[in-house]
Amino acid sequence: MQPVEPDADQQQQPAPQQGQVPTIRVESRLVNIAVNVADKNGAPVGGLGKDDFEILEDGKPQKIAYFERELSAPLSIVLAIDASESVLRDERLEKNAAKHFVNALLRDQDELDLMDFSDSVREIVPFTNQKKRIENGLNELQRGDETALYDAIYLASDRLSQTKNEAGRRRVVVVITDGVDTAKKSRYGQALEQAQRAGAMIYSIIIVPVWEDAGRNTGGEHALIQMSNDTGGKYFYVEDKNDLEPAFARVSDDLRMQYVLGYYAPQRGGDSAFRSIRVKMKNAALQDSYQLRHRSGYYSSGR
Repeated sequence: MQPVEPDADQQQQPAPQQGQVPTIRVESRLVNIAVNVADKNGAPVGGLGKDDFEILEDGKPQKIAYFERELSAPLSIVLAIDASESVLRDERLEKNAAKHFVNALLRDQDELDLMDFSDSVREIVPFTNQKKRIENGLNELQRGDETALYDAIYLASDRLSQTKNEAGRRRVVVVITDGVDTAKKSRYGQALEQAQRAGAMIYSIIIVPVWEDAGRNTGGEHALIQMSNDTGGKYFYVEDKNDLEPAFARVSDDLRMQYVLGYYAPQRGGDSAFRSIRVKMKNAALQDSYQLRHRSGYYSSGR
């Protein structure tokens, strides 16, 4: 997730002229990490505390400076809907499922941006917590022939990078698609890097027309799955359109059961290299019992 302050180490303003009151600006490098914990059966584990976790950056332990349990941490979400002919077949069903998702998940402290993508990417409704505006926007989806999937993830992540930088805020992209990028403008690596720079978790709802289809593009699906895993999100397959609403519900449940941990990134100069993150249970016995899911790392110039 993202730091509380803009990207910089401690910086001090130039010395004031005589008679001026000196101003000192201190900018932090707080790195937020949303973590899901599950037992061996895949059931979410609640009730854990700050002292149950340990964070390592590039293998070195870090002091946990921020901790928040589950439901209270605010959300900035981009809902990106594939409006290509291959996906948008039952508009009424898809729109209703999306509306129920928004109504169930969005709280006063949250905000959501609505996009659709086909030949290009459109921002239909900019960030808002007004559910009626989002519902109206869902009635404005426009069909197209191509699927600018990676463009959509890139631009959604870019928009998220401009959202509030408060402690604990989680940034999320929920993308509904069949996983096939046909526009071939932004590439997979560019989209993933932008998501990692924004601290965005990718939740992929993958529409599968026919499981046994010999012409099915599993490469696109696997790329989305990898992107979801690397960013600490999750993926869900939907074969029957009636399963779309349950998939949205699973995304909502997953976001509600997260812990948010934060630490101050160590100072290493002005580099913008990728830094790996690992979160684990402090109790060695629990390390074998619980599975932790979180983003794999961040770029030091954008957390």
